[in-house]
Amino acid sequence: MTHPRHTTVGIIGGGPAGLLLARLLHRSGIDCVVLESRDRAYVERRQRAGILEQGTVEVLRACGAGERMDRAGLVHDGIELRWNRRAHRLDLPALTGGRRVMVYAQTEVVKDLIALQLADGAPLLFGAQALAVTGADTARPGIRYRHQGREQTLTCDYVVGCDGFHGVARQAVPESARRTYERSYPYSWLGVLAEVPPSHDELVYAHSARGFALFSMRTPTLSRLYLQVPNGTDPADWPDDRIWDELEARGAIGAPWKLARGPLTAKAVLPMRSSVTEPMRYGRVLLAGDAAHIVPPTGAKGLNLAVADVTVLARALDRLHRTGSTDLLDAYSDTCLRRVWRAEHFSYFMTTALHTAPDQSPFDTRLQLAQLDRLAGSPHAAAELAENYTGLPLL
Repeated sequence: MTHPRHTTVGIIGGGPAGLLLARLLHRSGIDCVVLESRDRAYVERRQRAGILEQGTVEVLRACGAGERMDRAGLVHDGIELRWNRRAHRLDLPALTGGRRVMVYAQTEVVKDLIALQLADGAPLLFGAQALAVTGADTARPGIRYRHQGREQTLTCDYVVGCDGFHGVARQAVPESARRTYERSYPYSWLGVLAEVPPSHDELVYAHSARGFALFSMRTPTLSRLYLQVPNGTDPADWPDDRIWDELEARGAIGAPWKLARGPLTAKAVLPMRSSVTEPMRYGRVLLAGDAAHIVPPTGAKGLNLAVADVTVLARALDRLHRTGSTDLLDAYSDTCLRRVWRAEHFSYFMTTALHTAPDQSPFDTRLQLAQLDRLAGSPHAAAELAENYTGLPLL
């Protein structure tokens, strides 16, 4: 195949952030190239997030990627919190003026965007491993990459790193020019996929003395379930019956409730951490998604933050393309970081309010229960949670 030698925007990473940015740029008439190190089959089966904020749904619809989502996605108007054998539902539209969320797996978002990209979008190269970004602070940065056994160089007007925390784009920013703020949590999630209809029609977040549990879903016939486990847990130490028994114990409430059980098709342990790298721009290299920030999954913010980043960036590049003005591009990092830190705080709140730390004292537990009681009794507290959960404005 013929390898492009120059493009306006070189995008490293063919996950949802990189693919959505390419789609938005294509619709603005801005040429770009997407380099993805993995093959298509791997990218389309990576299990990640499943909750789309209202704004994310609207962006996908607007760029032509909403048809299958609207047909197969599950619109949710609430979530349920459980603690002390109590259950309390938060009515999201009532608390937010009509905003809601949609359950639609990241794998499906990626499939939709890949199909659009290959049908009428800019070049998308699978198996193209980015090796380095050069000239970040020059007018012509480059991406050195390996594809089909050969090293190539793609020069760009701008490079966008959607290649995660360990990607080459983030490393292209000198250590002296960036600062990373991090927090690690003393627990992980054991996540499983189960071929069984969900036991509840909305997501359930359960606090218990035994640890946190989350009851979610991917489709009406496929459940996605999580258990808080110690860091370093081996999934092999958790046979299926033990997982189901623990989920049932942690989700127990005073009213009758029965957990539907079925075959488990996947198990994985997910570490929990928070991270933000500032700034999100250095010269002509811009960071988006996990390359700039990571959140614990409790707040369902990871994918949605990535969508917000590239939506802001696409608008900035469109402004530059149409008018020559760099004002939005110059403000990119500050604009995104305001939303990022709000989402980091919300994710931290959800995580620490619902999980049981290994060294947690009875006093700490009583504080958690008081906070959960407040969410059930205060419309103002409930509204703040709902507004953050359904998504803050993109700009």
